[in-house]
Amino acid sequence: MLYERWRGISSKRHGDTALRDIASGRRWTFGELAAAGAARPLSDNPFVLPRGNTPEFILDVLAAWRESLPLCPLEPGQAAPAFGASTAPLVGCRHLKSTSATGGAPRWIAFTAAQLAADADNLVPTMGLRPDWPNLGVISLAHSYGFSNLVLPLLLHGIPLILAPAPLPEIVRRAAAGGEPLTIAAVPAMWRAWHQAAAIPPTVKLAISAGAPLPLTLEQSFFNRGGLKIHNFLGSSECGGIAYDAQPEPRTDGSSAGTAVRNVTLSLNEHGCLTVKSWAVAQSYWPEPSPTLGHGIFQTADLAEIRNGHVFIQGRLGDLINVAGRKISPETIERLLITHPGIRECVVFGAPSREAERTETIVAFVVSDARTTERDLKQFLLERLPAWQVPRHWQFVDTIPASDRGKVSRAECRRHWLASQLGAIKFSL
Repeated sequence: MLYERWRGISSKRHGDTALRDIASGRRWTFGELAAAGAARPLSDNPFVLPRGNTPEFILDVLAAWRESLPLCPLEPGQAAPAFGASTAPLVGCRHLKSTSATGGAPRWIAFTAAQLAADADNLVPTMGLRPDWPNLGVISLAHSYGFSNLVLPLLLHGIPLILAPAPLPEIVRRAAAGGEPLTIAAVPAMWRAWHQAAAIPPTVKLAISAGAPLPLTLEQSFFNRGGLKIHNFLGSSECGGIAYDAQPEPRTDGSSAGTAVRNVTLSLNEHGCLTVKSWAVAQSYWPEPSPTLGHGIFQTADLAEIRNGHVFIQGRLGDLINVAGRKISPETIERLLITHPGIRECVVFGAPSREAERTETIVAFVVSDARTTERDLKQFLLERLPAWQVPRHWQFVDTIPASDRGKVSRAECRRHWLASQLGAIKFSL
């Protein structure tokens, strides 16, 4: 199914540029890419394991599709799953994704060819991806975000791809040197770095951000500088696209994730968590299935509200902070804190309180300018939140650790905090 669709695209667009690699300077037309994929050899491994943001990754995908072998894209240095005696985790599995592991050990997620294709068919029209606006590939091709936004649009919809060796400002400038319109899908940390370096040229026509919440201040600042709207995108490895902010102007509510992606139905369960129904939802987790995934339904742990078709994410069920029986989402505090002019980044989490009756205490890590004090931040929040929701403990740091997917690990920050309080290690980030 997938290879047949690719052959149709490559035949129709035979002489058009499909792929450009900035690192090597090479270009492939759709016809040349089809020929290279048809000749690409494969190992005897029952799974094809492409790695890296290189043309070889794309060729491995085509070779796997050609031979109807399942794919398992891997990050550099990531270990392959232990398949054991089984050559396929599930009947009909054509793709394994790994979760981002922000909540613990990563899990593998099995997809059929139809489920992969459905995700691309949902995203391309929702986002308005266009063949005359090539994708600049700065995010990992192995991650669900990159595979769905870059690889599948190229191979199933004919959206050209420009591969960048690294998301550095000078590389973004070099990619845009030809003057052609571009689409860039990235994570907030990349958008922030590019904004500070004034690296985004006017040829960028479509800007997409996912992987972590996009701060309103950053979104507004981009728009004010050059009129570029960054579109917030909510997705998940388990089901692909969920919601997309297609509005032409910046959001006014940082919890807004936009409206449901095309052909995706959203609702809330009894706990107020988002339920996703779509043909793009994976078969199952592997090797341990879960009742939260399968049969076209993915039950997330994202607390949400749905108002007039718009989705508002209020945090994750497991991240709620319990202060003397009253619960607060850390995202609620973060969204206000990041609007302080002296704050560049922040993360808020709960930690065990020394006062038993409080259950947990609220801790904030912040990256700020030299003039901003703890007293300033407390007063700022007291004017906007009830006193019990204001962090009791503050840690000023140079950077807040994030994965290559742009996600902050609250669990890691909490571990550092608890260790510093116990004196087990010297606190450093």
